[in-house]
Amino acid sequence: MGQCGITSSKTVLVFLNLIFWAAAGILCYVGAYVFITYDDYDHFFEDVYTLIPAVTIIAVGGLLFIIGLIGCCATIRESRCGLITFVIILLLVFVTEVAVVVLGYIYRSKVEDEVNHSIQKVYNEYNGTNADASSRAIDYVQRQLHCCGIHTYSDWMNTRWFNEFQNNSVPVSCCKPNVSNCTGSLTRPGDLYPEGCEALVVKKLKEIMMYVIWAALTFAAIQVFGMLSACVVLCRRSRDPAYELLMTGGTYA
Repeated sequence: MGQCGITSSKTVLVFLNLIFWAAAGILCYVGAYVFITYDDYDHFFEDVYTLIPAVTIIAVGGLLFIIGLIGCCATIRESRCGLITFVIILLLVFVTEVAVVVLGYIYRSKVEDEVNHSIQKVYNEYNGTNADASSRAIDYVQRQLHCCGIHTYSDWMNTRWFNEFQNNSVPVSCCKPNVSNCTGSLTRPGDLYPEGCEALVVKKLKEIMMYVIWAALTFAAIQVFGMLSACVVLCRRSRDPAYELLMTGGTYA
């Protein structure tokens, strides 16, 4: 019965190490996705420290690949030193992922204040040219999120761009995609997105941070199983002199 338990623990451990390799790729993908998306919205969120969870999760992803390699080798070879190293590194990574979750929640709670503080400034800097970073950011957000203005399309009437051009229109990025020949004229409000961008930008940024949080939580839970399985193997190996090798089926002297 005990031998069955230890064999099961070793099998689970090898399987978990394969999952760690998959997790490494997924975590790196999530981190890269956060970086790319942040680049599209960075004008609305000036606190670069928000990227700390993304940086950390990419580092954890790289480390998980190494952990999976160490874990597989240590399990197959029945190396006590390797398994101890494996458990210690897993524990450190687990603590790091808990820190990522905490930081994710902290920065997620700051998103709304950051956006509220910066969005008016970004809209005032809009000049309608593709060469201007703020203008590109606003046009991108309005097209992607299907919004116009800060709270509604009429907010454009309070911007410097609207007052300078005085053509009673908003940027064409406010136009609904199914409307042909839309010029952004305020005389045809039905052609424009009715919803403002502020709430949608906040929602999008919070969603991005939740991806990081859930990814860290999921793989932290998997790592707990990995640590428990490694500990079972280590304890059984120390107590049972007739410890069976996973790879050869022979006995350990």
